Amino acid sequence: MAKEINDANYKELLESGKPVVIDFWAPWCGPCRSIAPIIEELATAYEDRVIIGKYNVDDDTDLGVEYGIRNIPTLLFFKDGKMVEKHVGTITRDALTAKVEALL
Repeated sequence: MAKEINDANYKELLESGKPVVIDFWAPWCGPCRSIAPIIEELATAYEDRVIIGKYNVDDDTDLGVEYGIRNIPTLLFFKDGKMVEKHVGTITRDALTAKVEALL
C-alpha cells in the first residue's frame, strides 16, 4: 500500500536512505485516479526497497510549493534525498516500473 506522505513526514522519508517516489494527487483529479492502481501495485511490489507514497495537495501544501508542483498528477523521484526526476501527467505501468527500477 502506498504510504501517506504529508508536510509532517516528508523530510523524514527523504532522509531514510531509501529511494522515494511521491505522487502528488487530489481526490477530484481524474488522471490521478487513473494511475492510483499502478501506484498501489508498485508500492506493494517494491515495499522493502522503495518508499512509494501519495501526497494529497488539497490537505497539505508545503512540499508542493517547495518543488513547484503546478499540475497533478506529478511524480517526483528521489535518490539519496535528492530529486532526480519529475514526471507530470499520467504514466503507464511499464514506464513507471522502469523509472522505479532506475532508482535502485
